Amino acid sequence: MKPLSYVMVFSLLVCILPISAQAQSLGVTGATLNNNNYDMIEGVWLVSGKVRTVDGDPVKNAWVTVTPVTSTGLRTFYTDAQGEFRSEYQMVTGVGNNDFIVIMTVKKKGFQTAHSYVNYGRTNKTWMVPLTLRPTAEDPDLLSPADLVSALAPKLRKLGPADGLGAKSEKDYERGIADFLDQNNADRAVPLLSKVVANNPSCIGCRVMLGLAELNWCAWDDANQTFGESVKATLADRKMGRPEALVAYGTWLSWQHEAERAEAFYLEALKFAPQDPLALQELGRSLLTLQKYEAANDALKRALAAGAGPEARLMFAESWLGAGRSSEASSEMNRYLNGRDVKQMPQRVRQLYVSIQNRQKVEAANVKPKPRAGHEIVDFLQHPPASLLPGLEPAADQQQLGSILDGVGAKILEMTKSFPNTSSLEAIHQEKLGHKGKVSNTQDQKFRYLCMVPHQAWGPGFMEYRADLSGSEASVKGLTEGFMLTKGFTSAGFIFHPTYRSESNFRYLGKEKVNNRNTFVVAFAQIPGKAHFSGKFRQENTTVTTLSQGLAWIDSSTYEIVRLHTDLLTPIPELRLEGEATNIDFKQVHFKSLGGDLWLPEEVTVTLDWNGRVLRNTHEYSDFKIFNVDATEKIGTVKASAASSSNVPELNTVLR
Repeated sequence: MKPLSYVMVFSLLVCILPISAQAQSLGVTGATLNNNNYDMIEGVWLVSGKVRTVDGDPVKNAWVTVTPVTSTGLRTFYTDAQGEFRSEYQMVTGVGNNDFIVIMTVKKKGFQTAHSYVNYGRTNKTWMVPLTLRPTAEDPDLLSPADLVSALAPKLRKLGPADGLGAKSEKDYERGIADFLDQNNADRAVPLLSKVVANNPSCIGCRVMLGLAELNWCAWDDANQTFGESVKATLADRKMGRPEALVAYGTWLSWQHEAERAEAFYLEALKFAPQDPLALQELGRSLLTLQKYEAANDALKRALAAGAGPEARLMFAESWLGAGRSSEASSEMNRYLNGRDVKQMPQRVRQLYVSIQNRQKVEAANVKPKPRAGHEIVDFLQHPPASLLPGLEPAADQQQLGSILDGVGAKILEMTKSFPNTSSLEAIHQEKLGHKGKVSNTQDQKFRYLCMVPHQAWGPGFMEYRADLSGSEASVKGLTEGFMLTKGFTSAGFIFHPTYRSESNFRYLGKEKVNNRNTFVVAFAQIPGKAHFSGKFRQENTTVTTLSQGLAWIDSSTYEIVRLHTDLLTPIPELRLEGEATNIDFKQVHFKSLGGDLWLPEEVTVTLDWNGRVLRNTHEYSDFKIFNVDATEKIGTVKASAASSSNVPELNTVLR
């Protein structure tokens, strides 16, 4: 075990149960059992660790078992409020090995069991061992650990002197491989493979195999360090280097949602093995995450030619869709399904299928959908609603449009580079409207609303979370009663971000005074097939991408967006989604510690015309504050909304 660790957001294999205790008797919390009263004490060892979630939160009351390998004395503990545990061991003679080695096992309800194999060596140098607990569910959008093992392990099964494996260690390596791959006993394999790596430090393939076994054993932090060491060795000695080391570490980074870093390791792996199907496939996955659709398309095409499986085919379809080629995306999706009923496929597949179908309907023959009786389709670029522009002074021409877009784009770009983590008090008023707009039912709730710029290179955007007033993760209630969930307003103005500017059409409409401010009024409409900054509409297990059109009121002196109105670009008749109108009023908020101002949403109204029903949410924001990044750790990973299992829609802005 090594003291370094990385935080990840991914789900791993269902773990093998902890290894059978090698001590001869059971222990009780904090107690040492030593059956030989005549052993001589050689030294005192401090065994300590810290248990955390993938988000870095300490895990209290986790059940920890410490089993010495080279002496007796099994002990059990509960972690304290900081997720820590510690105890002293006395090293005794007569056990045949002077290295002090322990196996740590951690259990906690709701998490996978975690392990660590810790060799303290022959000196009593100790450290705080990191132990990370992972959630039980896997992320369906990422390569699974089982698939990583099945792709890489067979290539490393047969190693020899040319790979840096000495003849004296071949038997141990064979036994470790048999335990790991044939008997599914990674708990037995890890000590054997650790011994092989210690005796054969130049055997990079041995080290990668150890990392895979550690993954299978749920020794997350051990595997992290092992893969890192294998990459360092590969880059230091390219003649002995292995592409498997680079692919494994790239996959590790993708599990942490560090797609840009992962891309570099896959590219390096392809220098060793240009036609490696897994390296090409996972390169394509990283490029999709980075919205490099054309490059992803090329990588995935090569992966399929090299023999990659259905997962590459599914992502190939996604790359075509991202590149604006819905017809090719549909063809690849049909090849992926191969006659299977899409309704029986996992949610990820169903969502992509619906997105492709919707994109085709929007693009088909440039025919605008006919409005349902009583509904009017509005073209904001050519005929914006007069009711939204009561005091408009029409523009004579479009000469100012370019400078306006440059100004607001520069302002948004500046904000994202210096945006601090902010929190505010959010008051939500939810309404169900009946005949003639009469309110039939309401509900009010309050939250702390957290907004921050993510570290991951996923393109410009914000991460937005809700917490209750005590600081714990929270979600909006009442979805099963027919109310809707809405979120993602701080990002709404990103349609003017330079990254996304080419994905919409704009028209300068003129000038209008808003809240005593002189503003430019600009209409916009996203371009189907090009737009990556989009909305999301979720009903039960169906999620569809939505595109927008609307109006922006931009301060004529500062180029800040002071008001924004968005609506659907086109209805989605198959889901009976007729309209989705959002009005956002932004407020100038001063932060003393920042030494400047930010324009943040102050009041938001979302009105949804869906399935013959009208729902309306009003959000009001106040008490703005800047908080330290550590505060986000209390929120953790946002749980799946109850809307996903109800018949109520969920709306929010997403980056694809």
